[in-house]
Amino acid sequence: MTVTADRAAAGKSGTRASGRGTARAAGDEQLSRADRVALGKDARAAAPLESHAEFTPARNRDPVGLLVEQEKTRVPDLVPVRHGRMLVSAFTFYRGAALPMAADLATTPTSGLRVQLCGDAHLSNFGAFASPERNLVFDVNDFDETLPGPFEWDVKRLAASMVVAGRDNGFPAKACRKITLAAGEGYRTAMRGFADQTFMDVWYTHVDIQPALREFKSQMKPKSYKETAKMLAKAHTSDTMKAVGKLTTMVDGQRRIISQPPLIVPVEDLFPEVQADAIYQLINNVLGKYRRTLQSDRRHLLEQFTMLQVARKVVGVGSVGTRAYVVLMDAGDGVEPLFLQAKEAQASVLAAYAGRSQYTNQGERAVAGQHLMQAESDIFLGWTRVANPVDGIDRDFYVRQLKDWKFSVPIERMIPAGMELYARLCGWALARAHARSGDRIALAAYLGGSDKFDQAIADFAETYADQNERDYAALKNAAKEGKIEVSTEI
Repeated sequence: MTVTADRAAAGKSGTRASGRGTARAAGDEQLSRADRVALGKDARAAAPLESHAEFTPARNRDPVGLLVEQEKTRVPDLVPVRHGRMLVSAFTFYRGAALPMAADLATTPTSGLRVQLCGDAHLSNFGAFASPERNLVFDVNDFDETLPGPFEWDVKRLAASMVVAGRDNGFPAKACRKITLAAGEGYRTAMRGFADQTFMDVWYTHVDIQPALREFKSQMKPKSYKETAKMLAKAHTSDTMKAVGKLTTMVDGQRRIISQPPLIVPVEDLFPEVQADAIYQLINNVLGKYRRTLQSDRRHLLEQFTMLQVARKVVGVGSVGTRAYVVLMDAGDGVEPLFLQAKEAQASVLAAYAGRSQYTNQGERAVAGQHLMQAESDIFLGWTRVANPVDGIDRDFYVRQLKDWKFSVPIERMIPAGMELYARLCGWALARAHARSGDRIALAAYLGGSDKFDQAIADFAETYADQNERDYAALKNAAKEGKIEVSTEI
C-alpha cells in the first residue's frame, strides 16, 4: 500500500481528511519530481508553515469524558489500573491520552500531505529491539493506533511529548524548547535527505544502535556515554529467557506462569466457569489461524513450539484494559521457551477524525501499518480474531514476541543534552517511517530549508503541554470526586 499526498484532502483549520491514502494503481502515470515538488509547495497555501503553531481548545472539550467513553469496551476490572497509571504524572497521563489529542489535532491546520501514521508517536513509543539479522535497531515500536492521516499529527504528538517529559524531569523552559526544536529539525532535515535518495535506499535505511551511539559519542559526556553503552549491552539480555525467569516458576516439574492478579492472571483462573481443556482447545484453534498470517518459513519455525500456558497480562498505560495475553511455548522439553504476546486491537483513536481503516480486522490494520513504517519487524508478527467463550464477542488481536532485545530509554533519568540527542533521533526515525508511505519529495518541498516548521511545531508543543497539564488536573479532580475509580495495583 502506498499512501500519497491527497490534494482533495488538503484543508484549512478544522478540516477532516479521508482515512484512506491515495493509492497509485499499477500502470497509473506517476508524477514527475518537479510536479511532486510543486505539490509540496502548493500545500503551503492550505497550511502555511507558521500555522502549525496554532491550537485553540474547543469550548466543548471533555478529555475525561472521551477517556471514560473509550473504556466502555475494555475489561472493567482493569480500568481502575489504567487510571492509576495515568495519574502517576503529567507524562503518564499524556501517554494514555492519545484519544483526546486526536480530537484536538483534528481541529488544527493540515497540509493535505498524508502518510501512514503511528498515531501515538510520543517519545516512549520509540526504542531498540532485535532485527531478524540479530542487530539492535532503533525505530518506532508501537502501532496500536496506526492509520493513514496528515503527517503533522505524528510530528505534533512527538514534539509535545518532549515538552511534557522535559517538564516532568524538571528541565527549564529554555532546555525544553531546545529539545523540541531538535525533534522538529531532526524530522525536517531527515525528510529532505530522504527526498534526495532513491526509494529503494529509503526502504532499506535503518538505524543500528551501536554505530549510531559511536557517532553521538563526541556530543555526550563520558559518564553518559558509558551508562548508555551499558544499558544497550543489557538490552541483549532482555529476551524470552529473562521473561521466563521473571514470569514463571516450576510447579510439579512443569513451568507455570506466576499469577499476580490483576496484572497477570492465567486464563484458567479468568474463566473458572469454563473447562480448562475447552479454553486451551479454543486457544490452539486461534493460534492455528494466526499462524496462517505468517510467511511460510516463520510458520514452519513456530510449528516447532508447543503451547504450555496462557495468561492475561496488563501492559502499557493507554492500552490498559484492552485484552492482552502472554503465551508460553516450548520447543524442547522445557529448555527452549518462547513467549508470544497477543494484544487486542481496537479501532484506532484516529478513525473518527482521519477516516476508517480499509482493514476489517483491526489486528491486520496494526500489522500492516507496522510493516509499512518499520524498517525491521518481529518475525512472529501476525494477526487473528478470537471469539470470547464467555460473552461470545469476536475480538481482533495482533501477535508478536513478548521480549526480543527490547530496550526503552529511561526518560525519567535523562538530562537535557541526552534528551536533545534522543529527540533528534526520534525525529529522524519518524521521518524515515513517513518517507516509506508518503511522498517524501512533496513533504521535503513543503517543509523547506528554513526552521519555520521547527519553530511552529515547538510553539504548538509548548501550548499543548499546557493543555495536557489542565487535562491531567481534570482527571485528578474526577478521581478526587469519585467520578472514576483508581487502583493502586499499577
